Amino acid sequence: MQSSPGGGVVPRLSPVGRQTLLACSFILAAALGQMNFTGDQVLRILAKNEKQLSLLRDLEGLKPQKVDFWRGPARPSLPVDMRVPFSELKDVKAYLESHGLAYNIMIKDIQVLLDEEREAMAKSRRLERSTSSFSYSSYHTLEEIYTWIDNFVTEHSDIVSKLQIGHSFENRSILVLKIVSEYSKDRVVTDVLNTMDIFLEIVSNPDGFAYTHSMNRLWRKNKSSRPGIFCIGVDLNRNWKSGFGGNGSNNNPCSETYHGPSPQSEPEVAAVVDFIMSHGNVKALISIHSYSQMLMYPYGHSLEPVSNQEELYHLAKDAVQALYEVHGIEYIYGSISTTLYVASGITVDWAYDSGIKYSFSFELRDTGRYGFLLPAAQIIPTAQETWMAIRAIMAHTLHHPY
Repeated sequence: MQSSPGGGVVPRLSPVGRQTLLACSFILAAALGQMNFTGDQVLRILAKNEKQLSLLRDLEGLKPQKVDFWRGPARPSLPVDMRVPFSELKDVKAYLESHGLAYNIMIKDIQVLLDEEREAMAKSRRLERSTSSFSYSSYHTLEEIYTWIDNFVTEHSDIVSKLQIGHSFENRSILVLKIVSEYSKDRVVTDVLNTMDIFLEIVSNPDGFAYTHSMNRLWRKNKSSRPGIFCIGVDLNRNWKSGFGGNGSNNNPCSETYHGPSPQSEPEVAAVVDFIMSHGNVKALISIHSYSQMLMYPYGHSLEPVSNQEELYHLAKDAVQALYEVHGIEYIYGSISTTLYVASGITVDWAYDSGIKYSFSFELRDTGRYGFLLPAAQIIPTAQETWMAIRAIMAHTLHHPY
């Protein structure tokens, strides 16, 4: 017997009982139309050498696919995180053990975290409806975010406006907020806005984001489809022109890092390219992702240092220090290819090659305890610290015109 959270006593599930519970969960998920990840685990492996990295890469090529890399095999100094479906756990763990690859279980049951998130969202939604407010400490659906954008623009029309810069593959609006007015509470931001505008693309992949709430919470690509190809979606951060199709991207449409049929083939990428090029005077670009706690600059597709590498290195160092001073969260920094891994066709490489000297990419919290499933309680602290790093980059851009 074991104690329940409420202090009572519940029977321990037998193996048969557990199988029944899993089956019921899958049936319920099917009824709700959402993918269920009951029993799926995230394993962490720290490869000792290139041979062990190669053994891990071999897992990615198995058909049917047995693992989903959250942090792929890059170099021995970086941990590898992979989600393993419940049905494949026994085989994958046996493979790791047979090759001497030690692993730790980072997340014991993914569905437990997803259920907690869903319950928190429902609770927050009820509270918001009763108080006509918007909670920044909860996750939201695309519809809720777009409604917030409309309300925010209406309430603050003197400082912000909404731009529609294109449409997604499934014809959803791609929106950008333009902040133009002085902001008296922060001298740095006020000085920046006296000279420049700030543009915010809050949701860069509206189709994929909507799909995470309607069907598959762990979906990462967009939703484009093409005749004769079974798998859908392109990794939008592999679809840019710089280094397109090179190392760190994949030509397999079923891969999470599928680069698409051609550079800027995806409407979500093409819209941003057209917007930036038509503006013609963008001085800094910041691309925000999760997870790993890193601040990086070009290049991703090449180990070659950029011409102002030293300047970007010191700016990243200052930004990371500003971030650290908020909540004591430590980030590492450097070029993408030397800090994380080689990645081709990515946003910041294209931005830099297009003349945007200050191009940075964040990988936000955490370092793997929750991975892509960061608890909502960490949203505001993450935003607070990240803002101070962005503020440092904006200040440097202002004081170093080009």
